[in-house]
Amino acid sequence: MTIGKREFKDNTYVMAIINLTPDSFYAPSRKSRDNVLYAAEKAVNEGAAVIDIGAQSTRPGYKEISAEEEIERFCGPLADIKRNFDVPVSVDTYFSASARAALETGADMINDVWGLTHDADMAKVIAGFNASVCIMHNSKTPVTGDLWENVLGFLRKSAGLALAAGIDKDKIIVDGGIGFAKSREQNFELLNGYEKLSVLGYPALLGCSRKSMFGGSVDDRLAPTLGASVRAYKKGVLFVRVHDVAPNVRAINDCRNFGYDPYDWEAYLG
Repeated sequence: MTIGKREFKDNTYVMAIINLTPDSFYAPSRKSRDNVLYAAEKAVNEGAAVIDIGAQSTRPGYKEISAEEEIERFCGPLADIKRNFDVPVSVDTYFSASARAALETGADMINDVWGLTHDADMAKVIAGFNASVCIMHNSKTPVTGDLWENVLGFLRKSAGLALAAGIDKDKIIVDGGIGFAKSREQNFELLNGYEKLSVLGYPALLGCSRKSMFGGSVDDRLAPTLGASVRAYKKGVLFVRVHDVAPNVRAINDCRNFGYDPYDWEAYLG
């Protein structure tokens, strides 16, 4: 797929999470304009292929902020990153007004946790800027019944919205939405079968970094996150979206170079 000026294929790339929020669930990921350039530089130097910035937490129980406040949080940092680094930048939002402001400021992709369904103008705005989009599965109520029928059906319809609005197929990536409206068991079912998303005809992004499905404290979830990234590589996933760039890059490279997982992090995944 294409994001900005870069083409991504035949590998598993790392997308770095930078949160411009005071309440994201992993405190070290929270940044402000004062330190966002340091965070971006560190991510790029450690091997991040894309930076994903978000100004609204979507952790369980989050309190929604307005598009106006979201824009106020991310526009300055986004401009700073684009001015200083030649790296594609994704902005995490489900508001079309925020997406428009982000794309006007130089963002290359919109990462929509509601898969273009929350705001009727979202797909049109992204298409108007010839930008890329990450479409994630989500639900207003807990998922019941057949997990894959639910996830694939939602993503298929959302991709249809993208294509109908004029978004290029080569600029669409799908995300199964681990941690969103799903039980722990469903999250592991999704992770363990992530290659099934390929039937949609789009590359996949995995976002499960340090999430509660791994149990314990958020500070103790790096090892299972690395195991998930290695599993993503083995399943042909194009991107993993993570908090800790260097160890995830190293885990993926070690798996690719040695032909196996030398650290056996997958043991954490059950």
